[in-house]
Amino acid sequence: MKTSFWKSIKVTPILVGASLLAASQVQANEISQVNTEVDAQTINQLDNYSTEGGTSSKDQVTSVSQLRDVSPTDWAFEALRSLVERYGCIVGYPDRTFRGNRALSRYEFAAGLNACMQQMERLIAASEAVTREDIEKLKRLMAEFESELAALGARVDNLEGRVAFLEDHQFSTTTKLKGEVIMALSQEFNSNNQAILADRVRLALNTSFTGEDNLVTRLSAGNAGAFNANGTTKLRTPGIPVQRVNTSGPSATLNQTFNLYPGVNNDVQVDWLAYYAPIKLSEKSQIQTYIAAFGGIHSDYAPTTNPYFEDYDGGNGALSPFASESPIYRIGGGSGVAFSYQLGFLQSLLGPTSATISYMGGGSPNSPLEGQGIFNGDYSVLGQLNFNVSDSLAFGLTYVNGFHKADSPVFGGGAGSGFGIVGTQLANQSNGQLNSILENQFGAGTTVNQKDKISNSYGAQAAWRVSKGVSLSAFFNYTNLTRLGRGNDDIWSYGGGIAFPDLFKEGSVLGIFAGVQPYNGSPRYFVTDPNGDTRRVRTSLETIPIHVEAFYKYQLTDNISLTPGVIWVNSSNQGDNDDQVIGTLRTTFTF
Repeated sequence: MKTSFWKSIKVTPILVGASLLAASQVQANEISQVNTEVDAQTINQLDNYSTEGGTSSKDQVTSVSQLRDVSPTDWAFEALRSLVERYGCIVGYPDRTFRGNRALSRYEFAAGLNACMQQMERLIAASEAVTREDIEKLKRLMAEFESELAALGARVDNLEGRVAFLEDHQFSTTTKLKGEVIMALSQEFNSNNQAILADRVRLALNTSFTGEDNLVTRLSAGNAGAFNANGTTKLRTPGIPVQRVNTSGPSATLNQTFNLYPGVNNDVQVDWLAYYAPIKLSEKSQIQTYIAAFGGIHSDYAPTTNPYFEDYDGGNGALSPFASESPIYRIGGGSGVAFSYQLGFLQSLLGPTSATISYMGGGSPNSPLEGQGIFNGDYSVLGQLNFNVSDSLAFGLTYVNGFHKADSPVFGGGAGSGFGIVGTQLANQSNGQLNSILENQFGAGTTVNQKDKISNSYGAQAAWRVSKGVSLSAFFNYTNLTRLGRGNDDIWSYGGGIAFPDLFKEGSVLGIFAGVQPYNGSPRYFVTDPNGDTRRVRTSLETIPIHVEAFYKYQLTDNISLTPGVIWVNSSNQGDNDDQVIGTLRTTFTF
């Protein structure tokens, strides 16, 4: 720039501010060569600047004293103060710095110039004083930076066009669609199971009416079922010799997350309908509420403290539901309500602490028939305390009281029938295939004489972020199960895992998990024979169902992940069972 130009700037605040930018530019080793044509490269350069130095309205600088790196001794202090306080067109960076000695490009200069131009136009429109000298100097700068200002105008026009198009073609003003598709090649190698190519699709419509609430309507479809387990167990019945019987059949210990809930024929169904909303008590205090009309589970609202393994039975966490979260969260579910509240008085001692309570009705909560409904059928009541001791350490304490009808599995997620989501058949106390087995021993017409059950479960969970690349988590669960009129059973489960996030690529995770699936420490059944007599049958506890799992989720792109993994379970139906080994290659698409 010419010497006369610098002299004229001394008496013009707007140009002194411009000189600050230009002087920094001169200090740079290279000066960008700009084509007068508005092209994509120019707009990209402006985009980069806006993401680096942009600021929101709440960060607007109104006084030069707010800029931390500007002092009265700086040579351009007075000029900068005039720009800030008179014209309000220099805002600084979000961290309250001006960075006056930093080299800048012509694009950045144009962006600052454009801000001053717009502010002067507003002042003129409001009939406020703007000196003629300032306007003349501004015209000269506009001519100098004509191409950059044109790029800014083109960018604004382009954005306005895109916004108009989106408004005309948007799906909804309140609803966003989130989808997940899983395709999994899976094989169980040690039993009479065939390789399968399974799928599971979830489409969730997330609707917000206030900006703070969320109505979730999720559709799902799938075609996968659990693998069968081969094995035997011993039955000990008073007056009858010990017999070893076949216990082959589907087992909850072999479930994978993508074969839960969807059915087997890719029939589309609503599998989750719930609403999240805060209840504000004050400006700093609120209660988070959760209402499930259908398909609710405890991990929807209660933190499970199992990072990198938990993905809410989705396709980006562990392969199995057992490694995903503590089995205590599988006790009950369905329809109900939950409340979570931050306990501020414990924050100074234990860090951010939350208390959660809930009531969920399972089985058939929507049926008005006797013994069903939300209050007269299966139910679970959860209470939990979560402590975030630090950014890297958290733990939780959980209690669940449940009522389960005779045929309902204990760890069934609120399902009214079936063999459960995790755990052995004797831990779930579901009839399963035992009727046919017992008929062979006691005669046709023999049935398992199950009773309604009450469960009291106690759990502890913890997670520790050892470093940026290592995370540890663990849980313990004990359930005291009372079968009405039949005594108590003790059910145990525990496990722990180590995860290596961002291993080899950002977003990827290597996970290794080992534990014991829920098993009955005092296994027994009561059966009714064809004569109407009740007999007590004890089953052997020859092996504890140890579960070991390893998987590596490789993030191919932002929306596609590939997860090879293996699961080994040494006892699938609680007895002398064959080891079960599952190999899976899971591909997950999210959008």
